[in-house]
Amino acid sequence: MSSKGSVLVAMSGGVDSSVAACLLQEQGYDVMGSHMQLVHLDGVEHGCCGPAARADASEVARVAGFPFEICDLSDEFERTVIADFVAEHEAGRTPNPCARCNGEIKFGAFLRRADELGIESVATGHYVRTDRADGRIRLLRGAERAKDQSYMLHMLGQLELSRSLFPVGGMPKAETRALAERLGLPVANKPDSQELCFAPSGEAGAYLETVAPHLMREGEVVDTDGRVLASHRGTAAFTVGQRRGLGVAGPEPSYVLEIDAAANRVVVGPGELLARPGLLADRVTWIAGAPPSDGPFEAEVRLRYRGDDVPAVVEPLGNRVRVELRTPQRGIAPGQSAALYRGDELLGGGRIVDVLR
Repeated sequence: MSSKGSVLVAMSGGVDSSVAACLLQEQGYDVMGSHMQLVHLDGVEHGCCGPAARADASEVARVAGFPFEICDLSDEFERTVIADFVAEHEAGRTPNPCARCNGEIKFGAFLRRADELGIESVATGHYVRTDRADGRIRLLRGAERAKDQSYMLHMLGQLELSRSLFPVGGMPKAETRALAERLGLPVANKPDSQELCFAPSGEAGAYLETVAPHLMREGEVVDTDGRVLASHRGTAAFTVGQRRGLGVAGPEPSYVLEIDAAANRVVVGPGELLARPGLLADRVTWIAGAPPSDGPFEAEVRLRYRGDDVPAVVEPLGNRVRVELRTPQRGIAPGQSAALYRGDELLGGGRIVDVLR
């Protein structure tokens, strides 16, 4: 075994995780590649799922010369990520399956797989960094802000971080691709994928029609006074803040203001009604194991993956937080993640369950 120790690398078949594995090998780690098979649906052939992704990951391991496996985690994925995806839509929320997958699978079931193999650490191609300060591990944004993926990792804690490596987090994406070229990796120019990886079409609505047809039933699109303006084919096809595809004509644009799944209704209205002064989030976890203060504290909050950081006052409430925004924000979607920062440091985060009015 190498003096640097053993590491199980989650290899999606993309350029980031491929370079991560090869960098660790160059640094002296005893690397084993592992491709997580998450679905068995016909027609899934994009992102980190499907035969092509498996073949790309396997070929990178062959070229680099380290052992490789395909790890079937589809049962765990179905029980956690897919079940949550359906349940969130049933509740009228817009789920964040990538964040759920990171918590339950990539830093949950995958760490347990490393234990089964007797491997010390795990690694991924996420664009984040870590350091140590005041006796704890901090999780920091990736060096290139445009590629930073910390928002999707707000559920990690000290145990997960103590065993996790992020080799590409300190470099820009262009450097990652240049390294892949230097190493002769077949995925050097493979494009990034942002589709819903487990859906054959990459679209949530079409996938839900197959796995949860009860969610895709006709209902009403109404205004804030309850007047029926149009019909819809299922509340799961909508998210708060959405403008297109509402079937509503008028002199001013209409936006989704609220999804009432129980009544099978979508409430729409003018854009100015989207602005909210804050939110409540549950399923809250803290990177350090506890919030930075027992009482309210200042932080920045990110409300969507590619959103802006918004100054806020955060009040811990057990496994919940109340977030009062310094500037009201439009389109806060229940079900999405609220990630809390101080500068480059990710403090933690949770699931948005309600908005303040």
